Amino acid sequence: MRIGVFGAGGQMGTTVCKAVAEDPDLELVAAIDPRLSGIDLAQVTGINGTGLEIGGSKESLMAAKAQAAVDFTSADVAFDNMIWCAQHNIHGIVGTTGLSATQMEQMERAFAKSKANCIVAPNFAIGAVLMMRFAEMASLFFDTVDIVELHHDRKVDAPSGTAMETARRVANFRDCLNNPFAADPTVKTVLEGSRGGRYEQGVHVHSLRVRGMVAHQEVIFGTLGQTLTIRHDSYDRTSFMPGVLLAVKSVAKLSGLVRGMDALIDAKLGLDPNKGSKGGGSK
Repeated sequence: MRIGVFGAGGQMGTTVCKAVAEDPDLELVAAIDPRLSGIDLAQVTGINGTGLEIGGSKESLMAAKAQAAVDFTSADVAFDNMIWCAQHNIHGIVGTTGLSATQMEQMERAFAKSKANCIVAPNFAIGAVLMMRFAEMASLFFDTVDIVELHHDRKVDAPSGTAMETARRVANFRDCLNNPFAADPTVKTVLEGSRGGRYEQGVHVHSLRVRGMVAHQEVIFGTLGQTLTIRHDSYDRTSFMPGVLLAVKSVAKLSGLVRGMDALIDAKLGLDPNKGSKGGGSK
């Protein structure tokens, strides 16, 4: 399968390039980063033997006959890239966070009309996907919940996409009970924002930006006499690569735009990957 990478010179893009180049089932055919256009890929990533120069535009994918493109850039850039990919029937795998609801809806419509499919996931670490599933289950049995996400000090959006997706899923499960989490007892806030951001159903979300970290999250549940903490830690960006490669190899089997990695986990469990994937589009 012929793969291109957007944002090839970034930290995630470089890691994706290496993972694709080392996978015997994939071929890295295009690396795109306008800031580094014309530079030998080996000079930027340390990957030898590809013979690739970094391209400056999306058209590099067409010239290389890429079948799929992985995007770890910024929200507006990723949106533009994916609309273009849909129009040119190139599958998309997006790990960029911060996309607005309007942008997601437009991407859904674009891929619904395309011969290509797209996976958009806030987190490609398999452990993080399972963390969110376990949190959904726990939300039915506990009275309070706080989500704490901890990232490196260069992350520009807060809360993280993973935290927002966790909050959405936990709130949705709680909504099934028609019973929000217990009310916040705080009546006096000495420092504004101390209780974090408040999502639906009484779910509080806190963001930390700490130098030396990569990507971490814990979901803390509480009820009478007990607490449950579900935590996932990514200590290195390579933690995301098994999920990225799984998405790359699975995207052609899906339909339209699919949100999150749940469809791929379902497929691993022998379930229909086009059913039960929250927000999945269809053609």
